[in-house]
Amino acid sequence: MPCRAQAKTRRFIIHGHRLGKAHLCSFFSDMNGALGFIGVFLSFLSDTTYGESTLPFACGNNSHRCTEICNFCSEMYGAPTMDCLSTLLSHLCVSTFESSMVSLNSTDRCIWGNVRGLYSNLSLCTEEMSDCLLIPWPNPLVEDTFVDIHSRFFKDCPTEEHGDPPPVVMFALVMTPICLIPVMVSLVVLKTMNGDDS
Repeated sequence: MPCRAQAKTRRFIIHGHRLGKAHLCSFFSDMNGALGFIGVFLSFLSDTTYGESTLPFACGNNSHRCTEICNFCSEMYGAPTMDCLSTLLSHLCVSTFESSMVSLNSTDRCIWGNVRGLYSNLSLCTEEMSDCLLIPWPNPLVEDTFVDIHSRFFKDCPTEEHGDPPPVVMFALVMTPICLIPVMVSLVVLKTMNGDDS
């Protein structure tokens, strides 16, 4: 594929994850690299926005990562849509969680101490993506993501539900104090009738 055809291809890298379709030319001459650097430098000099966002929609906080996320949604989807959020969640949040969970066997996945950090990071990641796009969190997409995660990774974990004890044990626990109350009352009455003050 010639380099000219690739000039319009856009590539987004957010924290080491490549999103979108991009093909890199295998060879760039030193002259092209120098001209590219000069062009980028001049574009910063002629920036009339003074570093302000040129997005057609509001973006969350002004952090570098939020700007990258909003730029990605603007270029690929035109706006911060649920489709864009879905793409971001699957490529940035869920894929990281899945790769970490694959290293654990099914027994280790059921121990909360082993997955607490991974689960917390997944939750924070989904919240950050939603906040950057100004989409309320939690939302149905995030809830579906967590339901899917639970059905794939935690379905075989035993649940520790505490049920009622067997009826025989329950009967013994209830009847013991009921039977002791009349005995205690009769002892108090006998003690006071005898006039024994000690």
